[in-house]
Amino acid sequence: MRRICLPSGFANVFRHGTFLSVFRSILLASCRLLWYDIYAANGAYFFKMISAVIRERAANRVYFFVRTAFGLYEQSGDTPFFFCGEGMAAKGDCSVQKLYKEYLFTRHVLVNDEGPEEKPFETALALASLLSIRVTKGEELVHSHMIRFAQEQLGVSVPEPFYRGFPQSVRELTADQKLFDQCVHYAVTYGFGNFSAPGHSLLEETLERAAFREDAETRRFEAVSEETAVQLIRDAVRDLAASTRALDEKKFELVKTYVQENGTQGLVFASKNTQVRLLCALRDLSLAEGLSLADVMKVTEEIQWEEYQSADVRKLNWKNRDRKFVTAVIRGRIRAAQGNWRECFEKQAKWAGLLHHIHFEAKTEAETAFCSAMRSGRNESAYSEFEKMLTEAQPAEAARVLSREKGSGAVIRQMNYLLSRGASVDELAPYLKRCGSVMLVQLLMQYAGYRAFRPRTFVFTRLRLLRQHKETKEEQDRRRSYVPAGSRDALCRLIRSELAGRWKGKLGTVYVGPEMDKTALPVSESSSQSGFGVLPKGTRLPLPEGKKLRVFTYWEKVNDIDLSAIGLDGQERPYEFSWRSMAGVDSKAIVYSGDQTSGFHGGSEYFDIDWDAFREEYPQVKALIFCDNIFSRNVTYADCVCRAGYMLRDSVDSGEVFEPKTVASAFTVNCRSTFAYLFGLDLEKKEFVWLNSGVNGSAPVAGDTDVSHLLRVFEAAEVLSLGDMLRLMAEKVTEDPLEADLIASDGELPAKEGAARLHRYDIDAMLKLIETK
Repeated sequence: MRRICLPSGFANVFRHGTFLSVFRSILLASCRLLWYDIYAANGAYFFKMISAVIRERAANRVYFFVRTAFGLYEQSGDTPFFFCGEGMAAKGDCSVQKLYKEYLFTRHVLVNDEGPEEKPFETALALASLLSIRVTKGEELVHSHMIRFAQEQLGVSVPEPFYRGFPQSVRELTADQKLFDQCVHYAVTYGFGNFSAPGHSLLEETLERAAFREDAETRRFEAVSEETAVQLIRDAVRDLAASTRALDEKKFELVKTYVQENGTQGLVFASKNTQVRLLCALRDLSLAEGLSLADVMKVTEEIQWEEYQSADVRKLNWKNRDRKFVTAVIRGRIRAAQGNWRECFEKQAKWAGLLHHIHFEAKTEAETAFCSAMRSGRNESAYSEFEKMLTEAQPAEAARVLSREKGSGAVIRQMNYLLSRGASVDELAPYLKRCGSVMLVQLLMQYAGYRAFRPRTFVFTRLRLLRQHKETKEEQDRRRSYVPAGSRDALCRLIRSELAGRWKGKLGTVYVGPEMDKTALPVSESSSQSGFGVLPKGTRLPLPEGKKLRVFTYWEKVNDIDLSAIGLDGQERPYEFSWRSMAGVDSKAIVYSGDQTSGFHGGSEYFDIDWDAFREEYPQVKALIFCDNIFSRNVTYADCVCRAGYMLRDSVDSGEVFEPKTVASAFTVNCRSTFAYLFGLDLEKKEFVWLNSGVNGSAPVAGDTDVSHLLRVFEAAEVLSLGDMLRLMAEKVTEDPLEADLIASDGELPAKEGAARLHRYDIDAMLKLIETK
């Protein structure tokens, strides 16, 4: 053991440039520091310097931090940060293990794959002190590597913002000074191509920050062994495969990686979207079993999107290997179809183009007949007959045709059309009974907020991106699809009744925490981003009294990402708060860190919101919606590293600009676009609302787009919350958690042996409950 004791005041010596240079060289040469006790008033500076040096030379080592009343300690060993065992990554691939551990971290699980720890109590203390992570189960499995891993998930080494003293010293600058700063910054960055280092204010004085000593909300975690983690991953993948819903990017990556490592034994894929994506990603033809011939067009779209970054299958320019692969899939599906390819007529022109592009040569009678049908020009699709029946004023018969040919789900998707053409709710009731619960919930959300004579915004998800179109005045004038108010109300009552009957008695005795009534049901999460703290879209969280809200984004491998906020008033008129609107604005209500553009090696931007001051200064604004936009061209979030989230702090001027301990959410923005909705604020109710969607768009600033349709998401938990669903499912609802078979709460409540728990972040478990039959 080595011990270095610094007398009071002696640490100033280490600030001398020559000494630093010599000492740095010695450390880099040996890099065999084992243990340091630092007893000095300025010891933190010395500690920070040593940490930086060690990280530069030995980034794969384990860093063990413990803060107590006696000082700061750091321990490093020779154990690699990610140990590739035989369980989590059977092939020795550390990236696979990291993916599994990241997924479990979002479910508040830490994995010990390093073996016993000499000081589990001290490590648990460090987790609580540094990151407010309290291990409530498996304390004996806590290991020092968990500290560094948790720091990475919450944010570590986050780049400084444009104004290094944000926000106190920013508030002390005048609007003219801030504008001058930004002009100089842009001139230097873009004029001289200086993207190597972040720019800082020229006029701002150096700020000495007070030490960060805030208490933060405790995060409750469980520590598990590697064997238990393997079982948790296996169960999670099985549930994700069994879900009828499309998966977001991170969850699909989890399923794909698991299938690569372990195969598909024991997995049943209920979503064609998931099955098609796996087929295209792994190029395993056995995964095509169960798909219809019409699903080949989904395969085509997936390859065009993933391999060629285009959503237009009418303009194919594929490599030969992709042509051969799709040819093999088509031959197999024609054999399985046995002449039943009527559904393919719906996309007849696209089929003709695909067959031409891949140079498909028919080798059997069935293949010849199929090619002739797709090239014939005749229309034999179910939708053709459906339209004919509606033209003849036979909506009930039209619904029967569609149901017979394409299933009840197709009838549900045409509900507006059918109701506006005279179909009654009673005539459509049988189709509601036959469709899935998730689709019923989506339909309820749609009609609960239906406004007949207002411009409609069509919102849907395709290729994991949210796509939208707002009705123009001309389209609104031509529109005939108006659903009568009586039909809308009757339909909502029927859906609620059907769900209540379907869910009744599925659970035993249930305790429902109050936060569950603010939690939305996760019925449209495929465009979502994944990460710590992510909750279902529409979920609301009250802002704790006295806390300040700091919204952040930071990035690497791209020059410029812009964080912005769009306010909406009662008439849905937008108010933009961004780099182009905040220049020259002095406000205590909303403070912007400045537009950071030097970001290829890391950049960040922040907003601070003073809730009460904002309501006073902008009384007309009812909601705020935060967005991320990539300003750099020809780059998407899939090509760079981008994280976003928010912090809840007592004081915005203490500690560092980014304090992981106060991070309430930090998720990865990884959609294949340049535009993402992050979250919103309901300023009247003082609540935070999850939005979290990758958007199909390339707007460099969110203020150039319409965001009013997101107010529908604000209402999701009010229409049907998780708490509502659990009460419908319960045989008995109890106020005593010790009686409950299921405790639905994020709180640390006592429970009887064997009781199950459900948290707001258990999105996969929620979907499993919704789809219970």
